[in-house]
Amino acid sequence: MKKIQSLLAPLLLATSIATVHADTLVINSDQADPAPKAAFEQIISKFKSENPEIDVKYNLYDKEGYKTAIRNWLSTSPPDVVFWYAGNRMKTFVDRNLFDDVSDIWSDLNLKESMPSTTSSMTINDKQWGIPYTYYQVGVYYRKDLFDKFGLAEPTTWQELLDASATLKKNDIAPIAIGTKYLWPAAAWFDYINLRLNGLEFHMDLMEGRASYTDERVKNVFKHWRELVDPGYFLENHSSYSWQEAQPFLYNGSAAMYLIGNYIAPNFPKELDGKMGFFQFPVIDPNVPIAEDAPTDTIHIPAKAANKKDARKFLKFMARPDNQTLVNKALLQIPTHKEASAVDNYFLNKGVEVLGKADGTAQFYDRDTHPNMAKEGMKGFQEFMVKPDRLDNILKRLEKVRQRTFK
Repeated sequence: MKKIQSLLAPLLLATSIATVHADTLVINSDQADPAPKAAFEQIISKFKSENPEIDVKYNLYDKEGYKTAIRNWLSTSPPDVVFWYAGNRMKTFVDRNLFDDVSDIWSDLNLKESMPSTTSSMTINDKQWGIPYTYYQVGVYYRKDLFDKFGLAEPTTWQELLDASATLKKNDIAPIAIGTKYLWPAAAWFDYINLRLNGLEFHMDLMEGRASYTDERVKNVFKHWRELVDPGYFLENHSSYSWQEAQPFLYNGSAAMYLIGNYIAPNFPKELDGKMGFFQFPVIDPNVPIAEDAPTDTIHIPAKAANKKDARKFLKFMARPDNQTLVNKALLQIPTHKEASAVDNYFLNKGVEVLGKADGTAQFYDRDTHPNMAKEGMKGFQEFMVKPDRLDNILKRLEKVRQRTFK
């Protein structure tokens, strides 16, 4: 009898573990900054109250570490739900069969009608692979009080941006705050100059490997970018700072502008109420239609997830307009569901206006192009900002990466 019990013990233990796991929903999230952390604490609490039979394990990671770790999780022992991004970032995992097709959720909830602005970025091979819950504008956040002090208006053209930067620099203020330690903030400058000079179609051709990095149109992007780099208009030693570490220069008045997404807005200190403004990235060529970066954040079910039943419940929960209203109120971002409400906020209203008038949208450099290309491209952008004389070698190197990546 003892022998039978000893043989059954591992089986009973395995059954017990499986039962516990089946009732546990494991969610891995990168929403660790203060505002999104608080927002998703509310969301998880609400989901638990509506689904008391589900034991939720919510794991929080910093964004940079998360980007590396998710590749390991998805291939080995993934959680049941992961936070991620639309566009090429999503496509990379779809192509490797690491995300579940959730087209049934889109169909059941009629999400193509409810989320028209993000349907295309969530669709690959006519199927949908996750739920978008927020998107946001990218633009220039600036110190209105400093602009007023020096008689500056919001720049609407490239020359006006250069002129404002020259005035600020002359008065010992860094015109543009930026932190490029983690590379991607430099990509915002590449995206916008390229979009304003060459348009969305060429930009996406470059992102998808159909255009060359040694194309004269790309060289022209760096020629314009250099008009900001050479005079020293960017924050000194920016490669030493993360995007968060560069913020205090803006807040203490030693820098005046910051090209970044609206996720920065909840971080503004109370003492700057009324002193922060926002303007759309200036026009360079008035003949080029205006396109904007509008990154979309998403949630997905890994293909190897153990508890897909409850994961689907959570994705449906996050697709609801009431929950998108709740989370975007804290994020100060724009819900993807058209029946959700965006909070009445100066920066958010600006974003809705800018994106509503856009002739087209991209995601963001590292979300639009292949991960291998994004990694090397952003290294090149940071290198250019520090050593602009290396441009020819940088572009030749990036072109080799493009040819290798998009064979």
